[in-house]
Amino acid sequence: MTTTREAPTRSWPRNAARGLLGGFLVFAGTAHLFFARDTFQAQVPDWVPLDKDLVVLASGVVEIVLGVALVALYRHKAIIGWIVAAFFLAVFPGNISQYVTGTDAFGLDTDSARLIRLFFQPLLIAWALWCTGAFAALRARSPQPR
Repeated sequence: MTTTREAPTRSWPRNAARGLLGGFLVFAGTAHLFFARDTFQAQVPDWVPLDKDLVVLASGVVEIVLGVALVALYRHKAIIGWIVAAFFLAVFPGNISQYVTGTDAFGLDTDSARLIRLFFQPLLIAWALWCTGAFAALRARSPQPR
């Protein structure tokens, strides 16, 4: 007889981390809309076929919605975790573009600072998946070998 033990998804560290990530996203989204639009526009790669201001405004709204969803929609936290992780993955080309083009923004004014920042995006993805229990939910849904 084998037993499996699911990772706890209702622990206070996960809930605190989910709230912190939600707050971070709401703050960043607000910054997109109001006080850091120019800085965020610097991260939109030139190859994006849309107006940079539109991209910044749209991504700001998405960040606010995702941040609120992380905190308010507890019953759907696993799927929201996957969506937040996908969002972080989708904006990663902007970070890469900032490094490749040497664009200064957010105090990242050296190539080494911009390179170090690239390593934080996978951490954000992992944070979103961990604090929402997204991996545990996926494992619980997948068929278990007999």
